[in-house]
Amino acid sequence: MSNVLVIWALIILFILQPDVAHEGAVTGAQLFTTALLPYLLPYIILTQWLLKMPSKRVTSQWSRYIKAYVLGSFGGFPVGAVTVSEMKKNGEISAAESSLLVASCHAPGPMFIIGFVGNELFGSTTSGWKLLIAIHLANIIFFILAMSIIGRRHQESIVPIVPEQHSTSPLLRSIKDSSSVILLVATTVIFFSSLSNVLSYSISSVITVDMGVTKTLLLAVFEMTSGVQSATEHFAGEAIYPMLIAAILSINGLSIHMQVMTIAKGAGIRIFPYVIARVWNTLLVPVLFIWIY
Repeated sequence: MSNVLVIWALIILFILQPDVAHEGAVTGAQLFTTALLPYLLPYIILTQWLLKMPSKRVTSQWSRYIKAYVLGSFGGFPVGAVTVSEMKKNGEISAAESSLLVASCHAPGPMFIIGFVGNELFGSTTSGWKLLIAIHLANIIFFILAMSIIGRRHQESIVPIVPEQHSTSPLLRSIKDSSSVILLVATTVIFFSSLSNVLSYSISSVITVDMGVTKTLLLAVFEMTSGVQSATEHFAGEAIYPMLIAAILSINGLSIHMQVMTIAKGAGIRIFPYVIARVWNTLLVPVLFIWIY
């Protein structure tokens, strides 16, 4: 009942503020087409293509982990979830391993961090590299700790899966599967950008708060890329700005969480380790970045 009431309340807000909702949707669409799609689509297609190519099964446990991390963590959100889900479906990793890998193989793409955040926002590719290092350090430390504490207790034997016979080529299948992921990303980015825009205007009209602060906080919770842009508009040049950007990138936003959870659920992967990892990264990445910075 409470969910129904929230949905109706949001519908009413959208009806009462169509211009604000439209502005947020346009912002989300522009961010998707300019900052996400050019970096995300080629990498997802290539990753899917590689995973669908016939190959000898990798027997080494850590070789599988390295494969998942390299392919999943350097393509941007939600390539990690896509990669781990595909490896689980192929029988390369167990259910327990996949849940830890989804939590760990989760990072923004190097081109996004170095090119967009580092070069365009910070004005320095070196700062982008330092932020990227902080993110991956936090991920790797989490995975090693998780494996050492609970990984061995929940190791499962991997049941080999006989590859399905497909009439279409691996490239065509990778393009087909990638299109559904891209559609999911576009939908969540546009929706949550619009929603956060409407909520920020509604809160600012009821409570006397700074519009820039309200919008940045809400966007950080709902949509990461929009949150980074808002933080740049309202906090650029301030001492807190680098740490704020690192925190927003670590929080990820509901938009990205919905993408990962949808993909993981479709592959039957437990999401609890992912939730713990996001809290871990939110606390650790800003500290590591400031330390390296």
